Amino acid sequence: MGALGGDGMDYAYDFVVGQQIRTARESQGMTQEQLAAQLQTYGCDVTRSAVAKMEVGQRHIYAVELRALRNILNIPYEALLP
Repeated sequence: MGALGGDGMDYAYDFVVGQQIRTARESQGMTQEQLAAQLQTYGCDVTRSAVAKMEVGQRHIYAVELRALRNILNIPYEALLP
């Protein structure tokens, strides 16, 4: 897919996933702060800054966070992981 970093991670794909999250968040009319607060209610230790980093592919997303994003944004995994 994209260029692998020195740690073997595909940062280009992280960016694509982040854009999917941003698009879904904006379509729900949510701010990054609101999404972070919702993630915290699911037990995820996520700040607004962390959401911003997710959306630009600078922070990896844990499986529990992915599940919470699916539920909060009410979208299937396939929409988050194209």
